[in-house]
Amino acid sequence: MTKHNGSGNAGLSHPVPVAHVPPKGMTVKIEANEKERTLLAANHELLSVDSFTADFLITRWKKDGIKLRGHIEAQIVQACVATLEPINATISEEVDTVFVPENSRLARIRLDESGEMLIDAEGPDMPETFEGDRIDVGAVAEEFFELALDPYPRKAEADYVEIIEDDEDEDTSDIKPDSPFAGLAKLRDKN
Repeated sequence: MTKHNGSGNAGLSHPVPVAHVPPKGMTVKIEANEKERTLLAANHELLSVDSFTADFLITRWKKDGIKLRGHIEAQIVQACVATLEPINATISEEVDTVFVPENSRLARIRLDESGEMLIDAEGPDMPETFEGDRIDVGAVAEEFFELALDPYPRKAEADYVEIIEDDEDEDTSDIKPDSPFAGLAKLRDKN
């Protein structure tokens, strides 16, 4: 789990005090400046980040917890994995996560009788933890931003080109391709 207290090396940092969140919650709006967008592009191997905004609502969750809900919007330029040409893309990602203090019993991992971790694939995620009285919502926004990125961006018109290296110096007429059954055939022939 990532600790969200504003002390990391995130490209986007926006620590928010959460010790006294009003009953109706508080809103936080992040709009990345030129320096932050350049750092985001460098951290995530993008050609550029043209815009980045995040809107969050921070509310209390149970006794000590914090619920963070919101939306991230970004305009980015990535390199095509086939042609290295620039590709414009839009990131639009919903954020819905819960934080608890690191010493909270809600942050403990549940184990069964044999000591194995219990995970419900369809259930809610485990709460994230934070130290002190601040949560770095900028770092949270950057994490969700990274999860929304296409890891293999490809232009629609980029063609697949198969590269076949032909060595004219070698005589390959007597070389047969390996078959997964060739080893079994040899064993059968021995018996």
